[in-house]
Amino acid sequence: MVVIKKDIIYDENNNLKTDIYFPNNTNSQTKILIFWHGGGWFAGSKNDVKNWGIKLANAGFMTLIPDYRLAPTFTFPAAYNDSKKFVEWLLDSEYTDDNDQQNIVQIGASVGGTQALYIAGLYGFPTVTWSASVDFSNWMKNHQKVIPSRYGANELHLTDLHDIFESFYKFFVMTYAGKDDPVIYKQMDAQNYDFSKLGRLKMINSAHELVPLDGVLNFIAFLANKDHEVELLVIKGHRHAMDYAKDYLDESLDFLFQTIKEKKND
Repeated sequence: MVVIKKDIIYDENNNLKTDIYFPNNTNSQTKILIFWHGGGWFAGSKNDVKNWGIKLANAGFMTLIPDYRLAPTFTFPAAYNDSKKFVEWLLDSEYTDDNDQQNIVQIGASVGGTQALYIAGLYGFPTVTWSASVDFSNWMKNHQKVIPSRYGANELHLTDLHDIFESFYKFFVMTYAGKDDPVIYKQMDAQNYDFSKLGRLKMINSAHELVPLDGVLNFIAFLANKDHEVELLVIKGHRHAMDYAKDYLDESLDFLFQTIKEKKND
């Protein structure tokens, strides 16, 4: 049976909380997984992915699912700052030992995957992303005629799935940026993160989903040019993040387990 500790405050100033899911067996070699929920930086919460916390704990990970501040009340870089604050709290908390940093891994869904990339670059945690958004400035520059909408089918009467995706992509990027500003979009680009400590990374994306694949491929090329190790799995269809997560959970966990094993053997 998984033990759950809910609403543990990690940032008192902003009243930010995390839930922790403990597996049956915990010891000094406990593996720790941070799961970053998605929602376009304007929606979603740790409560929405409770079942995933249980799944990951049952797989052997002490799993932490933090909330972070959401737009439009809190715009870029609020969520990024919160993710860094959370890791600082975790490493200094009663839930980790001095050598536990090597036991921490991440999974991030959608923009949660984007945050996981940001943290992976700073701390080197092995990471799996499900449909991480990585390209903002180039995409916005090349899609100026797209009308942003959260509900493109209903609000704009769009019928083509590609058009609906583009309308929504522009909506959540602008919402998190806080305004239509190319300077902010550039700062949001994953290529501008600090990847000095980036470790093993696996990215999963669908071929025709919400996240534009050309931006992902450009990001992979950027990492390769910096001599970083990264795996990319492109799956068929248009499913986004949690829509395919169940089918690729085992593959994601196998990658993380193997990476932890390799790190301990180094």
